[in-house]
Amino acid sequence: MSTETRPAGRLVTPLPDPPGDRPRAVSLTVRTLGPLLLIGAWWTASATGLLTPDILAGPPDVVRAVGELWGSGELPDALAASLTRSGTGLLLGLVAGVVLGVVTGFSSSGDELFDSSLQAMRTIPFLALVPLFMVWFGITETAKILLIAFATTFPMYVSTAGGVRGADRKLLEAMRSFGMSRLALVREVVLPGALPSLLSGLRLSMTLSVIALVAAEEINATAGIGYLMSQAQAYARTDVLAVCILVYALLGLTADGIVRLLERFLMPWRGLGAVR
Repeated sequence: MSTETRPAGRLVTPLPDPPGDRPRAVSLTVRTLGPLLLIGAWWTASATGLLTPDILAGPPDVVRAVGELWGSGELPDALAASLTRSGTGLLLGLVAGVVLGVVTGFSSSGDELFDSSLQAMRTIPFLALVPLFMVWFGITETAKILLIAFATTFPMYVSTAGGVRGADRKLLEAMRSFGMSRLALVREVVLPGALPSLLSGLRLSMTLSVIALVAAEEINATAGIGYLMSQAQAYARTDVLAVCILVYALLGLTADGIVRLLERFLMPWRGLGAVR
């Protein structure tokens, strides 16, 4: 019976580095390539006359509109108003989502009592609640903030409940045997173990806070990016409309970037060997 042997002295070709180990500068360049191509296509269409100003203003006109709005103070004031609404509503939604997710995920009684109702409410489009919120709260800031809070609660709730239910039961029993209270278990064991789910819920909720902000600022707003959009629509200022749309897009991109930074800080091991 013969056995196959490897020739002596044969060198083994080393495996290439995993894709996640490429230089950060290269990764950032690839990430910015898509937006730059879109801006280039927009600029080309505007310069060649394929895209006329009455349909959408070109990048140079949009840059001039940014300078005009910033110089007059309209854009900073609108940003401050919109960020206050979005941030307050998001904070309320995150707190409600985490609390409800812990209650239903950690307690069978809480799951039986709340989950079915919350799942039913989760299927309601938040846009459908705009008329009802106007009836309940009027055209005040309360209606706008609560609409954002409603939209952002459920992604956080679903992610938190799923993460809490996935907690290691043997570890929980071990901690109980050492006399750890339920509150301490949640704080020291359950929530740290559910951190990946919490960050996923945070990403979805932050994105939805920007989407809900657009709807909220349609409720007779007198300040904010939505107010600027309504004024621009009345005067057919497509350059200002483009500025407002870009601001909403940048807010969403910033929110996603914040969550990415939190992931790198709180869970540095997730980036090891990641395929990009």
